Amino acid sequence: MKTCYRATAFVLVAALFSIAPALADGSGDPTAVKSEDGKYFDKQGTPTYKVQADGTVDWYTYSGFIRYHSECHVCHGPDGMGSSYAPALVDSLKTMNYGDFLGVVASGRKNVNTANENVMPAFGTNKNVMCVIDDIYVYLRARANDAVPRGRPAKHEEKPEAATKWQDSCFGQKS
Repeated sequence: MKTCYRATAFVLVAALFSIAPALADGSGDPTAVKSEDGKYFDKQGTPTYKVQADGTVDWYTYSGFIRYHSECHVCHGPDGMGSSYAPALVDSLKTMNYGDFLGVVASGRKNVNTANENVMPAFGTNKNVMCVIDDIYVYLRARANDAVPRGRPAKHEEKPEAATKWQDSCFGQKS
């Protein structure tokens, strides 16, 4: 009977190790497969970017660039490239999925070891971050996949009416 349990345990552990790479592939395939009101989503339903052949980015990628540089770059460096104070988010998004990204931004994180102490504050109550968190994610996802270069995107789509309505509602403004 013990042999049966050991064999079952071995199979379960092997299965876990075989799916670990799939779980650690971050945001997955970023290809946009659908659009709703100018916002693009991949096959998993995760917000993603759309870059046209001429370099024009979707509104949310452009907005994410603006919002990232207003709220995040002080610690994480320009264009998500990291700093001596905080890690490069373009690298983090290569292994971090959308849900984990939202969780860390909303709740914060503290990593302490003998060499250093890294603290990501919680932004869950900061409307300047949480009302546009998808925009920031989409921008960083585009940077992590080398879909957009460093710097402000030169061309972008017009802001969709749905984006204006959402932001007005989230920030508590009347349309």
